[in-house]
Amino acid sequence: MNVQTSSVMAPPAPRSIDGMLLPLAMMRDILIKTMFRMNLDLVSTISKAICLPIPVTQELVDMARSQLLLEATGTLNANSGNEMGYQLTDAGRARALDALGQSEYYGAMPVPLDIYRQQVQRQSIRNIQLTRDQLQTAMGHLILPDDLLSNLGPAVSAGRSILMYGPPGNGKSSISNGIRDALGDKIYVPRAIEYSGQVITVYDPIVHSAAEDDVDDPNSLRRTSGRFDTRYVRCERPTVITGGELSLSMLDLVYNPTARTYQAPLQLKSTGGIFIVDDLGRQQEPPQTLVNRWIVPLEENKDILALQSGEKFEVPFDTLVVFSTNFHPNAIFDKAALRRIFYKIKIDGPDQEDYLKIFAMVARKRKMPLDEDTLVHLLNVRYPEIDNVYANYQPIFLIDQMISICEFEGIPYQMSPELIDRAWANMFVKEEEIIH
Repeated sequence: MNVQTSSVMAPPAPRSIDGMLLPLAMMRDILIKTMFRMNLDLVSTISKAICLPIPVTQELVDMARSQLLLEATGTLNANSGNEMGYQLTDAGRARALDALGQSEYYGAMPVPLDIYRQQVQRQSIRNIQLTRDQLQTAMGHLILPDDLLSNLGPAVSAGRSILMYGPPGNGKSSISNGIRDALGDKIYVPRAIEYSGQVITVYDPIVHSAAEDDVDDPNSLRRTSGRFDTRYVRCERPTVITGGELSLSMLDLVYNPTARTYQAPLQLKSTGGIFIVDDLGRQQEPPQTLVNRWIVPLEENKDILALQSGEKFEVPFDTLVVFSTNFHPNAIFDKAALRRIFYKIKIDGPDQEDYLKIFAMVARKRKMPLDEDTLVHLLNVRYPEIDNVYANYQPIFLIDQMISICEFEGIPYQMSPELIDRAWANMFVKEEEIIH
């Protein structure tokens, strides 16, 4: 996707431990925990594990040596590129075990929250400017009315909240996914961030799609200049999709009492991308309650999270939130809540012309030959039964039903008034009298 966006500035790699703005004791403990857990002894492999340039890693190793937690093994061998080896002393092993008792976290050095805020600004979702052509390309697999793109385009470019509403089965979820596809650039997602001495893991392979074209060689000395800070992972802009399972607790920090670390909530993982709340109104909490939770983030571009201790702190909220519902907004929100959702876009069913385009497109994809008599029967006999209300999902449903019948009967794919009637019968449940 060729989206005209400003190129995202990569986070610069740290050049010294003083410039990292993390507590020295935390960095030292993560270093020795990583060496202990992963059985590492070379600065090059330690550097890769803690995601720091080799010179900075060497600084940390030297600091731990000065505290008698590490010692040089005195071996230089060709297999290790003539590197000096290091190992934990007895005091180092004791310290590693003690530190693991306080927090199981080891590996990538976290990014301080204040430093992460700067990166969020560099790659803000609000920096993206989409044109009609770009959005049309991303939605190319959908048959959409022109006025829908006219409403959707400015909403996506603004990076503000969107409410899509309308009857079910008309592509609200597909449109949400198309918005995601239109965001064609890459951003940098931290593996973990640090606040008040606590580690919060952010990068999640389930949510974040790492860019394959940016594999860096951590063993190369050229990495000291650093294309970017490898405590981050270069990713597609993230998309988090939730439905009826969404609960308020999923928007809070998740504390792991065993590891004594935190996991970022869904909206923090979606920073720089899209958070889609599908099927709004199907969750346990009322829609009004869910939107009330978003009021501060939507208005002030910041969210408030809480640690186990009760201490609250601010994190960036840089997310395009897309609410999708089958209910009328006035039925599930009060005016104050609606005022805080910046764009309201109604997604109606297609008119007859667009319906036939969708039907023909699906038939072509499914290799189902079109039959004029069948389409005339469908439009003149069946649709008047439901007041000629068309929905985007119906062509797929009807054609797939006819395909299943043809396969079962062992006949070539074909459509006929009889087959369309059999398919139609499965699309709706008749109101029948209940027999007691």
